[in-house]
Amino acid sequence: MAGRERPAYLAVPEGEGPWPGVVVVFEAFGANADMRAQADRFAAQGYLAVLPDLYDGGPWVRCARKAVSDMFARRGPSYDFIEAARAWVAGRGDSTGRVGVVGFCLGGGFALVAAARYDFQAASANYALLPRGDVAEVLKGACPIVASFGGKDLTLRGAAAELERALDEAGVVHDVKEYPDAGHSFLTDSKAPAPLGVAAKVALGLGKGRADAPAEWERIFAFFDRHLAAPAEESPSDG
Repeated sequence: MAGRERPAYLAVPEGEGPWPGVVVVFEAFGANADMRAQADRFAAQGYLAVLPDLYDGGPWVRCARKAVSDMFARRGPSYDFIEAARAWVAGRGDSTGRVGVVGFCLGGGFALVAAARYDFQAASANYALLPRGDVAEVLKGACPIVASFGGKDLTLRGAAAELERALDEAGVVHDVKEYPDAGHSFLTDSKAPAPLGVAAKVALGLGKGRADAPAEWERIFAFFDRHLAAPAEESPSDG
């Protein structure tokens, strides 16, 4: 970013490329082992996956507030880093140049905005914080978006329906689904730090619905295979 090196985790598929790329944007707890495992998950599916550390090596308790501020403001160094990661992975010799973005929680909010702002070919927003203001206007012109929410996540009640309405209005290709028995972070093994444990289970439904995760990952990868892995001339215009 502007000639400055920033920390990131790269997961490379086995075999020979070129491969499409994916920028993985972490949830509020940062670039931890769980988020690195998600980058590895995409690499196992044939995607060059880069996980930029938006906290620049700092602790999440100190850095999360600034990242949340950037996300809702729809500007700031966090977005600059996401775009730098996209450009970097697209420009690698083992990349096809086509790049998607996947985000979780806080990262899901970044992924939604980045889907409309930068040259991504597909986006996955999972239990995402929605942009403030006119969501349809913010997402106008976005690449195809697959989004997932949990019905037991009280902090995002109604978000799936609101996002679907906005994407319909904006004319964006999308697949939005809410899993009634799932909570926040049901796609991964995320665990809230001890001080937040009880509150997270009550408000977020954290840990609920992880039995839905395998089918949900199949849905995400099918969407990415259709809109991102396929050559540009073969990518469908609707989903």
